[in-house]
Amino acid sequence: MIIDNENKMSRFFSKVYFWMFIGLIVSGLTAYFTSVTPSIRNIVYGSFIWIILLEFLVVILFTFLRKKVSPFVAKILFIVYSITSGLTLSSVFLVYKIQSIGMVFISSSIMFGLLAIYGYTTKTNLSSLGKILIFALFAIIIMSIINVFVGNGPFGIMISVISIVVFLGLTAWDMQALKSMYNYYSNDEKELNKVAIYGALDLYLDFINIFLQLLNLFGKEKD
Repeated sequence: MIIDNENKMSRFFSKVYFWMFIGLIVSGLTAYFTSVTPSIRNIVYGSFIWIILLEFLVVILFTFLRKKVSPFVAKILFIVYSITSGLTLSSVFLVYKIQSIGMVFISSSIMFGLLAIYGYTTKTNLSSLGKILIFALFAIIIMSIINVFVGNGPFGIMISVISIVVFLGLTAWDMQALKSMYNYYSNDEKELNKVAIYGALDLYLDFINIFLQLLNLFGKEKD
């Protein structure tokens, strides 16, 4: 019985990571294709604000329709978000050298993987830490907005370092939360399929933010 449950949990997390990787692949291909296609790039940067608003809208739909949407609709929303995210991420290929992007991606993957394993295996309850990290995330958003107007280099570096720590912590917290949600819905296959998509989105966001902040700190810009 225990072995069957472990196998079922493994299949659940396989779905989570499958969809997370699908999201990363879709975003990466969209970003690269946009960066090398002037006509699309001009459209994207001519309506950049609207694309960012679309990203927020999709996340809001995810949040408020969580109990109502089917797993199929959740997958569609996730793919739509991945595409719109890729459009905004296209600037990465315009600003940074491709070798630098690759190295930072590998570094991000290693850091993300270590904290994901920790969140999955630890016996420590991370729920209280999660609340602190959420408040820290709001603080980061506020500090980032302030720095847009201030333009302080060292302050920006500090924000990036704090952001990496926060999103690494959120990675561990999200993994533990997914285990708890699996245990709660273990007998509801339909709900588990939907939870897998939502979990993929959470981990996708954690990884992308770790990647972007590391790139901001260590990425080599094009000449």
